[in-house]
Amino acid sequence: MRYKLTFVVGLALGYVVGTRAGRERYEQMKKSAKDLARNPAVRNAAESAAQTGRQVAGKAAHVVGDKVGDRLPSSVTDRFHALSGRGGANGKVEEDDWGTSNT
Repeated sequence: MRYKLTFVVGLALGYVVGTRAGRERYEQMKKSAKDLARNPAVRNAAESAAQTGRQVAGKAAHVVGDKVGDRLPSSVTDRFHALSGRGGANGKVEEDDWGTSNT
């Protein structure tokens, strides 16, 4: 209940501040956000974070798959291995139901 109340108060405060600031301030904030997004340093940091996230997610998927894989039906395990890039039961990377592969 406490978090809901905090959210509602924050929403109301944001609405009041936003309506008082008006369209001019909104456009100014929008331009600042676009400039920030176009900044090469920010783009490099975002790409680096995304790459690190993909690497960590890949490692986590392998660990989870190895620990949980023997407790799941083989059809689920084969599908997981196919999607994670380790191949299915025959070791090949197969296309999914939509005709795309994970490579």
